[in-house]
Amino acid sequence: MRDLQIKYEKAEGRKERGRILGEIVENLGCHRKHAIRLLNGPAPLLERPFRQREPVYGERVVRVLETVWEATQHLWSERLKAALPLWLPWIKKRWELDGEEQRQLLAMSPRTMDRRLAPYKRKTSRRIYGKTKPGRWLRNTIPIQTASWDIREPGWTEVDTVSHSGPSAQGLFAYSVNEVDLFSGWDETVAVLGKNAVAVMGAVDEMREALPFRQKGMDSDNGEEFINWELDRYCRSMRLKRFRSRPNKKDDQAHVEQKNWTNVRKFIGWDRYDIQEAVDAMNDLYRNELRLLCNFFLPSVKLRQKVRVGSKLKRVHDDAKTPLDRLLDSGLGDRKKLDEYRRLRKRLDPFELSKAIDKKLGRIWSLASKGPIRPAPRPLKGKREWWGPRLVDDDAPGEISVPFQDIDIKRFRHQIHWDNFMGTR
Repeated sequence: MRDLQIKYEKAEGRKERGRILGEIVENLGCHRKHAIRLLNGPAPLLERPFRQREPVYGERVVRVLETVWEATQHLWSERLKAALPLWLPWIKKRWELDGEEQRQLLAMSPRTMDRRLAPYKRKTSRRIYGKTKPGRWLRNTIPIQTASWDIREPGWTEVDTVSHSGPSAQGLFAYSVNEVDLFSGWDETVAVLGKNAVAVMGAVDEMREALPFRQKGMDSDNGEEFINWELDRYCRSMRLKRFRSRPNKKDDQAHVEQKNWTNVRKFIGWDRYDIQEAVDAMNDLYRNELRLLCNFFLPSVKLRQKVRVGSKLKRVHDDAKTPLDRLLDSGLGDRKKLDEYRRLRKRLDPFELSKAIDKKLGRIWSLASKGPIRPAPRPLKGKREWWGPRLVDDDAPGEISVPFQDIDIKRFRHQIHWDNFMGTR
C-alpha cells in the first residue's frame, strides 16, 4: 500500500491516477471513494502490535495428551475426552502430574484438543477396495432393513467384509469379516483367506461364540459371501434372523461401515495380503490386543436424535461410553462374562496394549505381498450337491428337498432378467 501511495502522489494527470485507483478497487473490492481515502491517508504502520494471550494449557499437558491420543489409535476428540478419566490411573504411572496438570487435562474441551493436536495429525486419501459380487438366489427370502434401528437390547448385529487386495482385486487374498453390535458397539473381527461361504460361515460362528451376549439377528449386504445356502442353513439352525441392505446403499449399514474404518482399515491399511501366514498374524491381533483395546478402553458415541434447526440438521449424541460399560450399565448380556471382563480390565494396562498392537502391526505389514498376484484355486470338477429351496419360517428352520429336474428353470431365468432390469444383480 505504501508503494501505491508513492505512485499515486507522483502520478501525472487524472488518467494515470484513475488507472491506479482502478487497480486498488479491483484488488481490494472496495468503493472508489474508499480507495481515494486510503491513498491520501497516512502511511500504514509496518509493525502492528499483535495481541496474544498466554496459553492456558502447558506444553507438558499437551505432550501427555499427544501420547494418549497415539496410544488410543488416534481417537476422535469427543471420544478422547471420554477416554481420559478411564486412562488417568495409567497416565499417573507414566507421568508425575500435579493436581493442576490433571485438572487441565480433564478440563480440556474437544475443540481445544483438535486445535492443539492439529500439528500431529496426518490424513490419508488412498482408497482401494475389493469387488463385491452380489448373490441373487436367496435375496427374496431375506427382508430388507432400511428404517433406523431402535435397539433396546444387545444381540442385533451388522456384518461386513473388508478386502485386503492391494491395488488389484484379482486372485486370492485376505478379507476381514467385521461384526458390530448395534446396541453396545461391541466389535468382533476375524480374518479369512478368500471369502468363500465356508470360511465366512466359520468366521461368523467364531464371532458369535466370542460375544458376551446371545446373538439374535444379523444384517448383511448383498454379497455372495453372505447370500448363500451354507450361511442360510447356519442362521436357521442358530435361530438368527436375517436382514440385508439395499444394493449400493452403504448408509443402510452405517454402523459396521464406521467400524470398518476405525477398527480395520486404520490398522491394517491398504496393502495386499494373500498368504495364510499373514491371515494368522491378523487373527492373532484381532482376537487379543485389538479386541480388548477397542471394547474395553475406547469409548464410542451413539446417535440419540436428529433435530431440524432451520435448513440444518443437528445430530444429538449420548455420552461417550466404552462397549463394556454400556453393557454393564444396561444390566443385559451374559453377566458372568461381563463380570470377568470387568475384572480383566482392571488388570490391563492400555498403554501396554497399544504398544503390543504396534509391534504386531509391524509384523503384519512385513508380510504384505510385493510380488506377482497369486491366482485363486480352481473350483472342484463334478456335480455340486443340490439342497433344494428353503421355506421362510421365522420360528423354526425348514427345508424341502425337491429333485432338480422338477424345478421351474424359467422362473429363475425370469428372476435374472428382472434383477438386470432393476439394477440389483
